[in-house]
Amino acid sequence: MYGLLLALIYLAFISMGLPDSLLGAGWPAMHAEVGVPVSYMGIVSMVISGGTIVSSLFSDRLAGKFGTKWVTVGSVFLTVAALFGFSFSTRFWMLIVFAVPYGLGAGAVDAVLNNYVALHYKARQMSWLHCSWGLGAIVSPFIMGFALTHLRWNEGYRIVGYIQLGIALLLLATLPVWKTAKTPAGAERKKRLSLAGALKIKGVPFLLIGFFAYCAAEATAMYWASTYFAEVKHIAAERAAELASLFYIGITAGRFLCGFITDRVGDRKMIVAGTCVLTCGILCLLFPIGSYAVAVAAFLVIGFGCAPIYPCIIHSTPQNFGAGNAGAIIGIQLASAYTGTTFIPPLFGVLAHLFGFSILPYFLLLFTALMITMTELTFFLTKKERAAGAQK
Repeated sequence: MYGLLLALIYLAFISMGLPDSLLGAGWPAMHAEVGVPVSYMGIVSMVISGGTIVSSLFSDRLAGKFGTKWVTVGSVFLTVAALFGFSFSTRFWMLIVFAVPYGLGAGAVDAVLNNYVALHYKARQMSWLHCSWGLGAIVSPFIMGFALTHLRWNEGYRIVGYIQLGIALLLLATLPVWKTAKTPAGAERKKRLSLAGALKIKGVPFLLIGFFAYCAAEATAMYWASTYFAEVKHIAAERAAELASLFYIGITAGRFLCGFITDRVGDRKMIVAGTCVLTCGILCLLFPIGSYAVAVAAFLVIGFGCAPIYPCIIHSTPQNFGAGNAGAIIGIQLASAYTGTTFIPPLFGVLAHLFGFSILPYFLLLFTALMITMTELTFFLTKKERAAGAQK
């Protein structure tokens, strides 16, 4: 039964990935049609991420009241409504309105499923969970590229909306599969951990900063890859939309492969290795070559380097801070992460408007350096704290 349940959880994460890459892939055409500057994509992504922050902070309470399965199904249906709303949008304000339910749905399902897998499954399942997200994210740019070539960008959202609806109905029909799993040792707690209480735990503030920085870099690369190819490499919008899938291909392939070695290598070493690969990919974008071939390889490598970082940070949370605190801390982690995705891609859009999109690699390097510094400090402090506790 655990295997079938895990397959459903993977399917739910595929549904999360489907909408995530649509905005970046379609924006070169979308912004012109709705009559706003290219940098306004940051406003849409900010509203989406704002919704995810709110729902992530309340995810632990929602899961406690309704259960993981109902939060998951309800969240997927929220994103279905948002996708169809986008597909009928003809004005910029309409995009803003439908960005709200998408953000609320994405944040809640992300938090509850990450916590569930971190508590009940091994590191390899966590890696493959986020690989599932990548599968959905890979497909969408090709759907949007097809829509831009043969139809309109609205149809790209509508096609993905129908796919998402099918997944939502399947999850609803298979609710009986969700059985109450045995609570892992130490996961019980009499009182839910508050935000203020979490921040008092040694290492948590550094973890939140590190996760903020990582997701800021990932989201910037994700949202602006298509526009980078269009503006810097002068590629047609429909072709740029397809090339945006390179990042998702890299991150998905990387997470699939990481699943075979993460349990043996460990979360901390996987994060360091991923950071090294990520940095190499960013440096490739700095090569002074006019051809876009190097940029194609660079985004593949960037995605591959990102692959282990997010799932390993999440999976290490119960070990670092205790299973009883994991649900609340993961929800707060994701709120911190979505704060990065809310404010940093729009900031890049403003800076790119002023200085050009060629500043992308420098921007990514800055947040990558901040991320690895803060996560290493987190692991150092929590290891020291566990050692001190073992001596008592």
